[in-house]
Order: sequence, then structure tokens, then C-alpha cells
Amino acid sequence: MAFVVRKRREPLPWWGSCLVFLGAVAVALAVGGALLSFQGKPAWRGMGILLGSPVGSVWALEDCVLKAIPLFLCALGVGLSFRMAVWNIGAEGQFALGAVGATGVALTWGATLPAWVLLPLMAIAAMVAGGLWAMIAAALRVWCGANETIVTLMLNYIGILVLEFLVFGPWKDPASFGFPMTAEFAPAALVPALPGTRIHWGVVLCLVVGVLLSWVLRASRAGFEIAVCGQNPAAARYARIPYAAWVAVVLVAGGALAGLAGFLEVSAALGRLQPSIMTGYGYTAIVVAWLSGLRSGSVAVVALFLAALRVGLESLQLDLQVPAAFGTMVEGTMLLMVLVGGFWTRYQIVRRQA
Repeated sequence: MAFVVRKRREPLPWWGSCLVFLGAVAVALAVGGALLSFQGKPAWRGMGILLGSPVGSVWALEDCVLKAIPLFLCALGVGLSFRMAVWNIGAEGQFALGAVGATGVALTWGATLPAWVLLPLMAIAAMVAGGLWAMIAAALRVWCGANETIVTLMLNYIGILVLEFLVFGPWKDPASFGFPMTAEFAPAALVPALPGTRIHWGVVLCLVVGVLLSWVLRASRAGFEIAVCGQNPAAARYARIPYAAWVAVVLVAGGALAGLAGFLEVSAALGRLQPSIMTGYGYTAIVVAWLSGLRSGSVAVVALFLAALRVGLESLQLDLQVPAAFGTMVEGTMLLMVLVGGFWTRYQIVRRQA
């Protein structure tokens, strides 16, 4: 009796995708429990801390939202490129350049401009810096045929080194006792928090950006052309859709969104630029984009889930002395399981006909 793998005539419904996601989470948690046991740690207690600590207090819930904001924006950016099968792996470097652009404005005009002028200027500078950083990869892809995956990945390291050069050198605060960081931003350069919470107004900006991008992709000509370019580049060129121009647009737009995330993090979360801002949001955003199925509406849910996972992992490290690499392994396992599950949402095993 022989079996073959065949493509499904129709993909699984939405509940099938939800089951795939839940299955990926379950397998990743099982792997995490096994790794804890291998280290001699109590697996059940560890999973309880991992799942319970993000919702154990108002402080923890606010921390989840704060961590989800940069993840959401970076994931929207890389997901936009992925829709065209353009593999932007450079959100980490674009995030760094966005933070640098916003910091340059804050240090230059922070003491002279009011907040209603300064904050938009910082956001624009961050988006321009992130977009121009992504434009390097776009230009090499369009004009030289370079692989954008490799170029954007390599640009991450350069972008982070640019940030470190500035905080160790020209922008280093003389009063920082030798630590690599800039001077504290003026109050006008800080994104304020919502009344009565630690959550800043960036969450509202995320809502606006998410709704706008979702509308563009679903109901505009631009969204239709991006979809055509992603599904069949040859057909797009035959229909005279400017494929090369759209490659540049999605890369630059993704870089701008990652840069915007860098602005919010440096202004609202830290209040100054320092190397600790680079916590891997750009890389985790790739996981968020894939787990959400490249659907804008699902990005927020997955970003919040992975932000909660980060909060839980931080508690786990403190309580059980688990290495920081443990979280990366859990995230990677989750992505791997989603990719495996995604295969079975499109294919099925059937008995070979005689």
C-alpha cells in the first residue's frame, strides 16, 4: 500500500491555521520543558513561571505591551517584503539606524524645539534613516541582482556598529562615568505615557499604522500589484507592473517601519541612546511575521504573544537561573514547527491509486 503527498485543492480553513499555531506553541513548550529537565531544573515549575508571570501583575502586562510595540512595527515591515517574496532580514539594522536618526534630532534640537515639533521630526528622521538603510539593499537587488537576504543580513552588523561607534565616540556623554551612552534626552524629546500607565502613545501609533497598511494591502491598487508581484513576477512584468520599483518600495517601507520602532524605543523606553537598545527585536520580528501568516491583523496578536514569552523568559532566568539562549531556542523551535505545520495546511497524504 503506497501513499503520496498531494497539494490540497483548497487550503485548510482558519481554524486549521489556528490549530497549527497552537500545535507549534505546544511543541515549543514541550521542547523547553525537556531542556529545563536536561539542566536539572523543575520543568513543570519552569513552564508555570513562563506562562504565568506575564499575566501575574499589571506591571507585567504593561511590560508585555511595551515589548510588543517594536515587535509589531518591525514585523509589519518584514511581512510587507515577504508578501513579494523579497526576503528582508535587515530589520535589526534598520531599527538601529532609526534609533540613531531620532537621537541625532533629539541631541541637536532637544533643548530648543517644543515637543509637538520635535517628536514628529524625530519620527521622520528615524523613518528616513531606516528607509535609506534598506534602500542600499534595494539598489543592490534591482541594479546588481544581489541577493537581498544576504545584503540585509550583513547590513545588520554594520548598522549596529554605527550605533556603537556613536555612543562610544562622538555622542558619548562625558558625565556617564565611562559607560557608552548619550546624554539624557530633553523632556520634549520623550514620547509621553498614556495617563495612569507605563504604556506610551506609541501603541496608538501602532494601531493607526496597522489599520492603514491593512487597508492598502487589501483594498488598493498598490496592494493588488504587490500581491501579483509576489505570486508571479513573470505575470507582473507581462502586465507591465513595475516589479523592480515595487521591490524597492517594500524594502524601503519596511526599513521605515523598523526605523519608527527604533524611534519609539529610544525615546519612550530608554530616553537616551545606548547599546542595550539592541535586544533582537528585528530578528524576532521575522518569527512574528511568519507565525502570523503574513496577515496584518494577526501580527498584533502574535507580537503580544512573543512579547509575553519574553517577559516570561526574563522571569524564568531570574528564578531558575536559565541561560538567555534558552529563549532563542524556544522561539526558533516555535518557528520551525509553524513552518512544518504550514506544509500540512497546503498538502495532504493520500493513498496512491492503482
